[in-house]
Amino acid sequence: MGLRILITNDDGVDAPGIAIMADIASALSDDVWIVAPDGNQSGAGHRFTLGRELQFERHSERTFAVVGGSPADCVVAGMTHLLGDRPADVVLSGVNAGQNLGDIINCSGTAAGAREGALQGAIGIAMSQGINYEHGRDVNWSNSVRHGVAVARAIIAAAQGREHYYNVNFPFCDPDTTKGIAVVPHQRFSRSPFRYYPSDNAGKFFIAIPDTPKPLDRGADFEVMRQDGYVTVTPMLLQQTDTMVVERLRGTLLL
Repeated sequence: MGLRILITNDDGVDAPGIAIMADIASALSDDVWIVAPDGNQSGAGHRFTLGRELQFERHSERTFAVVGGSPADCVVAGMTHLLGDRPADVVLSGVNAGQNLGDIINCSGTAAGAREGALQGAIGIAMSQGINYEHGRDVNWSNSVRHGVAVARAIIAAAQGREHYYNVNFPFCDPDTTKGIAVVPHQRFSRSPFRYYPSDNAGKFFIAIPDTPKPLDRGADFEVMRQDGYVTVTPMLLQQTDTMVVERLRGTLLL
């Protein structure tokens, strides 16, 4: 029995990146399902829609939108309902329009889709196409188109157990100059990159990333993708407990 793949994203079911992800998945399997938000859910993180009814919007035999739903909602609905008694072996989330690097993964709906896939027992892989924001916000998808299948296939072949999910970022350089795959840690910033950002409209503001906190680790995902031109792969643990601190604090925290 071949791989069963579930696709989600946080840019919405009609976003161009999800069509690229469908092509990637179709090269790996003929059993591909899409369950994605009906609209943009960027920054939704691992939010679940609790206490409010959701509904499916069917686009084709194996493509569904969840109206008002988050990426995590979509993965749960797909894995525990739409796919019946055989949940997906692999959950692919993306391809996101823009990189998900460093601490930004903590709010990323793209990363959350892969994380929930792993929590549901699948191999969870989040994929994002980097953008050179110094030259605008246009997305050049050529790197994810060229290398997406090989990267996904390599991760699936190497994955052991279900205690991780994988965060992948494609560089914005020409795909012919991409140097390969670099397995790297994610960048821990010196502070949160998110800030209050004033609007041109009086009394209103944005939450945005006006600048990147420095210094940056040359061996972490942010610089390895941007400066060195590698596809970065970061294995992320589902178990978030710091076991060394657990041992250090035992017998120390007392009432």
